[in-house]
Amino acid sequence: MIQIIDGAPEGVLAFKAVGEVGAKDYEDVLKPAFERALAGGRRIRLVLEIGPEYGGSSGGVALGDLGVVLPHLSKCERCAVVTDRDWVERAVKGFGWMMGRRLRVFAVDQQAAAMAWAAAG
Repeated sequence: MIQIIDGAPEGVLAFKAVGEVGAKDYEDVLKPAFERALAGGRRIRLVLEIGPEYGGSSGGVALGDLGVVLPHLSKCERCAVVTDRDWVERAVKGFGWMMGRRLRVFAVDQQAAAMAWAAAG
């Protein structure tokens, strides 16, 4: 599931992948949050934590589902990915060229720094 991280700075959308993530999580959590932020006329500042609690995806959904995330990348002012998983860091850096310096990877123990960086945008 995808959970909202409480205590995120004003203007920052913060989520954590916990257990198994499915299409319903994207539809019920990520998509509405993105739409609300964009309807308010602001650019998205995103923090996504993929830590040790993440247990994979189901229903043919890959974390970072292109149908939800890609249409909004151009509207992201800053995107911080918080993870200690090497494969996630490599994947993020693999498509990170699309966002340039607006995308950074932080270790799980640096979540507060990721929030502050995203908020500073």
